[in-house]
Amino acid sequence: MDNAIPVFKSWAPGWLIKVILFSLLLPSIVLFFLPLSNINAAAGYYGSEPADVQFSVALFYAGYVGFYSLERRFFLYLASREYFILFTFLQILTSLVCYHTHELYIFFPVRFIQGMLFSCTVNLSLSLMFTRLRTERAREVSFSVFFGLLLCAIPFNNFVTADLIDSWNFNIVYKGALFSYLPCLCLLLLSMNNVRPDVRFPLYKLDWQSFGLYSIALCLVGYIMIYGQEYYWLEDPRIRYSVIGIVVLLAIYLFRQRSMKHPYMDLRIFRFRNFKVGLLVLFMMYICRFASGITNNFFAGVLRFDPMHVSYINLFNLAGIVTGVIIACCMILQQRRIRYIWMPGFILLLAFHVSMYFLFDVQANVFNYYIPLFIQGLGVGLIMVPTIVYSISSVPVSMGASASAVCLAVRYLGFCVSIGIINFFELYEKSRHYNAFQDHLTRVDPGVKQTVATQARYLLTRGMAPGPSGRAANKLLVNAVNGQGQLRFAMDYYEGMSLLLVAILLLIALFPYLNRTVVYLRSGRLSPA
Repeated sequence: MDNAIPVFKSWAPGWLIKVILFSLLLPSIVLFFLPLSNINAAAGYYGSEPADVQFSVALFYAGYVGFYSLERRFFLYLASREYFILFTFLQILTSLVCYHTHELYIFFPVRFIQGMLFSCTVNLSLSLMFTRLRTERAREVSFSVFFGLLLCAIPFNNFVTADLIDSWNFNIVYKGALFSYLPCLCLLLLSMNNVRPDVRFPLYKLDWQSFGLYSIALCLVGYIMIYGQEYYWLEDPRIRYSVIGIVVLLAIYLFRQRSMKHPYMDLRIFRFRNFKVGLLVLFMMYICRFASGITNNFFAGVLRFDPMHVSYINLFNLAGIVTGVIIACCMILQQRRIRYIWMPGFILLLAFHVSMYFLFDVQANVFNYYIPLFIQGLGVGLIMVPTIVYSISSVPVSMGASASAVCLAVRYLGFCVSIGIINFFELYEKSRHYNAFQDHLTRVDPGVKQTVATQARYLLTRGMAPGPSGRAANKLLVNAVNGQGQLRFAMDYYEGMSLLLVAILLLIALFPYLNRTVVYLRSGRLSPA
């Protein structure tokens, strides 16, 4: 793409074009993790369980990952203006369907389609953005802004939608997303010319077969990780058949890639050591990233904060992410060695997990959690962008698109595996601790009798009748045991993640090759992942 090609009208200044392109990304990024803004409200609205809400996010992610490589053919075929209008209109249509539907069998495929459309938005918006950025500094700043927006999606969604969901049904958030696309659509119609950014390639020999194999395997991975613990893993035929399906689909997919002249994904990228190291670090970071969800469940389930207050507390996490992304961008521009970026980031994540391990309690001051949440956001912000740039820039420029696609797949796998690990700890560890408490709590236990009697007397002083006060006291005891089970599960999980982070830090510190490695962008046409 060259400046001689008038993609935008001559009257549109450069700053306005950048604002339009980034504002087009924002509604789609909000849609990405929108169901996770309030899992209980979403599950109640659709008459489902929380795992179904998690799976809807995994389907969006799978659509994004699976369609990423195939979408580039459409990007080269259609004129930019008509392409923007087409997928923006489809995003509005899918948001309308999500607003009106109550059925999961409709909601799930629509979420996958939204992920495919998000891939279109990301590829075209960032590609047009990158071609207007002539300096390395500008490209890296734009790259950092995009991934910073992705990292901020969950706390930002919680903050924006908390009051809406509290006042209306959950589907109101899709109505808001629907109308948020309209200003972008109007600006596109006014500011863009109907030209192609590159030579028009005909849409024949589209590799739909590889797309289908790859996407189905990705969906099955999400299904296994999200529902596996609930179905007792391989004891359930649904999980067993899903595992067999993944093995068969990936075997066929890999055979196709090796036998095709123009593969869907160039597997030669795995020959580069830096690329594989970057993928490992990215995968580990994504596993540790979603630990903040357990903290939010602790705020809501144990400390009894309402969703609005939880969203306000997460603003500190949002501030940490923004700060971390800015610092990481500056360090990339200074071409710092990657070890000096990763080490502080993972040390901050370790500090967050260790501090939260000691801060979990049934009664706590909310001010104690501000700094840990900021530290967690700061660590994630430091690691995310440098790791992706490091991975993509470690392969030749001609393989950049494949490297971006693999980085995207690894992030998806990290997201799904983190959910699987959390579900394992939650369902297994909570029940284990609950049973352990039950073994020690009996009606003849003096401590239990005294606690129940104290609660009953307190309720009597508040005007409750003697019979109901005794039953209510027993109910309060059960709630206290459930709260302790939630605390112990959270502590076990954070202890395991702390050990994992220590192992990662040792790997980074002892791997000598990283001491000579810096990270920088080598191409003005770097593919966004």
